Amino acid sequence: MREKVIIYGKDTCPYTSAAREDYAKKGFDVEYINVKASPENMAGMLAVSGGRRNVPVIVEGGIVNVGYGGT
Repeated sequence: MREKVIIYGKDTCPYTSAAREDYAKKGFDVEYINVKASPENMAGMLAVSGGRRNVPVIVEGGIVNVGYGGT
């Protein structure tokens, strides 16, 4: 079974795209949640990020990271 990662982000964010590609290349099962698609998606991201609006928000093994690629 592949390890799962959840990535909250938006389609226009290059860091979100890079995170999605890199995790997929590493063999992770990537669940992408577009925060611009619905208010519910945004609320879910804010709940896990502690209210931070920066993207991407990456949830891997219960650990939450905000940003990707040094951001």
